[in-house]
Amino acid sequence: MNIDHVHFYVEDAAAWRDWFVNILGFRSIAEYSTLHTQTEIVRNGKIQFVLSSPLTDVSPVSQYLSLHPAGIADVAFQVADLEQAIAVAIAQGANLLQPIQTQQQPQGRLKWAYISGWGDLAHTLVERSGSTSLLPRHTELVQPVEPFIRLDLSHYLPPQPDALSNFIDIDHIVLNVAAGDLENAVRWYEKILGFSRQQTFAIRTERSGLCSQVLIHPQSGVKFPINEPASATSQIQEFLDVHRGSGVQHIALKTANIVQTIAFLRQRGLNFLPVPSTYYSQLRQRSGFCLTETEWQAIAQQQVLADWTEDAPQATLLQAFTQPIFAQPTFFFEIIERQTYCCAGRLAQAEGFGEGNFRALFEAIEREQIKRGSLT
Repeated sequence: MNIDHVHFYVEDAAAWRDWFVNILGFRSIAEYSTLHTQTEIVRNGKIQFVLSSPLTDVSPVSQYLSLHPAGIADVAFQVADLEQAIAVAIAQGANLLQPIQTQQQPQGRLKWAYISGWGDLAHTLVERSGSTSLLPRHTELVQPVEPFIRLDLSHYLPPQPDALSNFIDIDHIVLNVAAGDLENAVRWYEKILGFSRQQTFAIRTERSGLCSQVLIHPQSGVKFPINEPASATSQIQEFLDVHRGSGVQHIALKTANIVQTIAFLRQRGLNFLPVPSTYYSQLRQRSGFCLTETEWQAIAQQQVLADWTEDAPQATLLQAFTQPIFAQPTFFFEIIERQTYCCAGRLAQAEGFGEGNFRALFEAIEREQIKRGSLT
């Protein structure tokens, strides 16, 4: 099971298409309108984002935005056998929002179904054979369908080699749930979608805290951490209050060169959570520090977090986090590089998550909470 696409519900899909293109370096690859909803599709590497906004009050996007601020309504997964996936989901108690649909296309076949996830998050499950469009072709299109069909071709275009913001794929997606819901949410994703537990974190400071369970899919390696607040002042609780319920907190975009990517994104005007200079002086004192002087200066200049384990210090995990992208302090992006190293004569990659970076992120968001006055 892999991440197929992520569907954002926003007030103005065209404006957000331009934002993804102009700021993050995505490509606009398709657009279409139904009677009630405008949809734009953007792509970078293997990452595909669908952006929808309402044209009328009866649009499902309008209904969603009456309950929540702009954010992610659907995380879609591609599966090898849709019938089996849905049968397992129903047997384990999943709420089927739309039964399996099949659409034969000129060069392939698209099958999909729609289940309710945790809270108001939904999950489209997709099975593809041959070459298909990202989404089903709608029968009630207002605009001509050709721009939408062009997705069949662009799906196979390689990333532009000169685009410095090229991303590889989605590394992980993080879900925030209410206090006391973490274990139930974890069990739901284990039973319904086949995830397994990988790591557990409990982060506490003098002001607040959170608990987190990292889930991973055993077949594909898709990572899906889930957080719950450990205090009433937790940044997770602030998200839940502003978002008016559980939801996706952030998506990590994987890159092969985080320093180059962050520099490019800053030049485009993307704002990141600041990291105090003391972090980098302390980093040099950590056991296992093996960054070269040039590497250390580069990550300090771009304010990138670095983490590793003492038994494999060369497996460095590099991360940076944007400010919230919407008007409210809810959803943000993470940029991540999992460095490759040689282990027993084979190339390996930094895996999992480092507690040092997790804590550094938590403290960085706390500083933003203090600026907003939501934490004292």
